[in-house]
This record gives sequence, C-alpha cells and structure tokens, in this order.
Amino acid sequence: MTVIADETGPLCLGGVMGGIRSGCTDGTTNVFIECASWDPELIARTGRKTGIVSDARYRLERSVDPALTEPGLELATRPVLELCGGEPMEPAISGEDVFPNTVVEFPLGEVKRLTGLELGVDRIEAILTSLGFVLSGNGETRTVKVPSWRPDVTQKADLVEEVMRMVGVDNVPVEPLPRLNHVAQRMLTNIQNRRRIARRALAARGLDEAVTRSFIPHAEAVRFGGGQESLQLANAIAADMTDMRPSLLPGLLAAARRNANRGTADLALFEVGRVFLSDTPDGQHTYATGIRTGTAKLEGAGRHWSGKAEAVGVFDAKGDLGAVLDALGVDIDKVQIFAEPAPRSHPGRGGRIALNPKVTPGWFGELHPAWAADTDIEGPVVAFELDLDALPEPRKKATKTKPALVLSGLMPLSRDFAFVVDRGVTAATILKAARGADKGLIADVSVF
Repeated sequence: MTVIADETGPLCLGGVMGGIRSGCTDGTTNVFIECASWDPELIARTGRKTGIVSDARYRLERSVDPALTEPGLELATRPVLELCGGEPMEPAISGEDVFPNTVVEFPLGEVKRLTGLELGVDRIEAILTSLGFVLSGNGETRTVKVPSWRPDVTQKADLVEEVMRMVGVDNVPVEPLPRLNHVAQRMLTNIQNRRRIARRALAARGLDEAVTRSFIPHAEAVRFGGGQESLQLANAIAADMTDMRPSLLPGLLAAARRNANRGTADLALFEVGRVFLSDTPDGQHTYATGIRTGTAKLEGAGRHWSGKAEAVGVFDAKGDLGAVLDALGVDIDKVQIFAEPAPRSHPGRGGRIALNPKVTPGWFGELHPAWAADTDIEGPVVAFELDLDALPEPRKKATKTKPALVLSGLMPLSRDFAFVVDRGVTAATILKAARGADKGLIADVSVF
C-alpha cells in the first residue's frame, strides 16, 4: 500500500483515503495540493485489503490518464484561488509520468474482415482521428498512435471495435454461416436433452421449478446417504453449508418448510440438478426430483366448494415419476415396479422402479412421518427421485422403409376379468401375465 507520511507519521493512504491530519478545518491557512499518477492495480488491492470504498479509489482503480497529472494540478489550484484567495507557489515536480505510448500497425482491411462493414479509407481515418488517435503512413496499413487516455486499446482488433462502435453495431451485416450438411448435426448431449425434457414434463404437471444450493448441513447429508469426508468442504462459506448434497430432497424440503412458515402449505416443487455421490467425476449424477405437500395434487391445491380437498398420496408421486419416464421415451409397460420403499419413505407407501435387475434408477413414495416431523413440515409429503444418468442410452433405429400394413382379420374385443388371488400378489404381476398370454393379439391390459 502507498502511504503518504511526514516526520510525525502517516497522513493518508495514497489514492484511497485521507486522514484527520490531512484534512482542512476553519483554521487552515496553508494548503498543499498534490496531483499524482497511480497504478490502478495497486489502488484496487489496497482498497480490497482495507475494505475502504471511496470516490478516489473508485476512479483511480479504473485508470486515469497519466498525461493529466500536471494539467490536473493547475485545474485544482484555479478554484481554490477563485473561491478562497491566497497566493500559489511554484509547483514541485517529483518523478516522471509513465505514458503507455502504444503504437499499433493497423491494416484497414481488418474492418471488413472482422465486422463485414464496407467503409472507405477516409471514413475510417475520420472516425479514429475524432477519437484522438493519430494516424500516419499510406497504403493498406496505417501506423496508429494510441492516446494516453485509452490504455484499453492495445491491438488492431481494438481499433476495429472503435470504428464499429461509431458506425453502429446495428449496421453490422448479419449473414448465416454456411451449412456444411443438409441435415443439422445434433448439438445437445443426451443428458442435456434429458434435463430439458424432464423440466418440461414436470412443469406441465403443475410443479414449480426450484433451484437450491449444492451445499447442505452435515446432519442432512448423513440422513440422505452422504456425509463422507471426501464430500465435505475444506472452506465452507457457512456453518450450514458444509457438505456436497447426495440428494435434491434436502433443498426442496427446506424450500417447502420456508413456504409453509409463510402460509403456503400446499406446494408442488421439482428440481433437475447435480448430486454428489463421491468425489470422482463418475460420482456426479443428474437427478430429477419432485415433492408435493398438503393438497397440491395434479388437479390443483386448496379447498373447493364442490368437495373436500384430498391430501396428496403415494400415487401422485408415482404419476409424476411416470410422466418423466414417459417423456424420456421409456416404455412404461416394461418398467418393473417393486413395493420396496426407500429408507426415507413411509413403510408400505412407496416403491422403486427397475429397468432390469441391475438398474434401479428411481423411487417414489410418501416421506416417512419421522422425517417430515424433523423437517418441521405438517401433513403428508410425497416425493420421487430419478437418476437421469442411470437411464440407458436410446437405441439408434435403422432408417429403412416401413413394411406393408397388415391388419388383423378379427374384430376388436374388450373383456373384463376378475381374479381372486392371494393378498401378496401385486397388480403388476397380473398385468405382466396377461400381456404375455398372446403378444400378437393382446393390444392393451389395464386395471379398472
């Protein structure tokens, strides 16, 4: 830091802030006026370290023309003489001003190459001259001397920008890039497409998107399956932001609690974001997670004159999860659903989905009452989680001509069947058996 001092001690921080000893009072008779050229980076570092935000720091850390040092001294002295009177002394000059003295070799054709603007040589020279640049030379290239008050201009592209700025950005011609192929290549990755599709599907079901922090308290991380030492922050920004989140649920539940405390108990929220299962790149997964609280069902939330408002249930979360899978192109009929709730679910009121015995990308269910009580949320809370990275890559279909349409010679029939089975037999097992009876004839099977 630059400190201005005399024999008795410091007077001020140069270019940032003065002190009492350097100030004026009613008894001041002699005034020493200083005008100096400062290093902008030094002023900025001093201001950041001390936390002082002054007019001097704000202006000087953004650079001031070094050629104004001596003229500035005269300009500052003039109003003192006019308003207060007195007699000035001869200025005492110490050191030398360091001028950038930047010179740029500027091919005039760069204006056309970089911007597409068709401008004459006289127009380009007139614009730069009016801005204080000094041009010399002939031919296609000019030698341009940059004025001292423009330290931001260091290369020929900067000069092109000055010309374009004065002509007007709106006058830059807009032309499409040449297409190399007749069919545009895919720009987004599979996971980027999945995030976009999942967001649209959940928003279409009436859920509001939330964006929560990736940092959560350690106790919450442990509760939701995380809390490993490798996922704890070495320099946490707050005591309640110490761990990387292993799930999106803590943030959504905290948002639901804040809304409930402000009178909005019926809430439907979702988030599509990253979770951190380990500190390796493979441990970062993209999840789609949603919650519903109170009476925030698909048809709407709150009381209604036509009937009693029903609380959300496990099938609301199952419907949200199914809507995301359907939008992502996953065949719902081929998804296996097991009545095995996640550890955070209410016993008997949840399940998980499986695409095959090794891939279990998601779960749904009602949040365990003990967990809901710990989060200080009254009433039922249903949720689902889906690991978008765990879904298989879509198969590339062969582009071939469709075969001839062959219609069945039989009339379509619809039949209702009732079965008496053991209580432990699930509806999915019956549906799977019915579909497998004759895949060529049976078009659809559903529970009514």
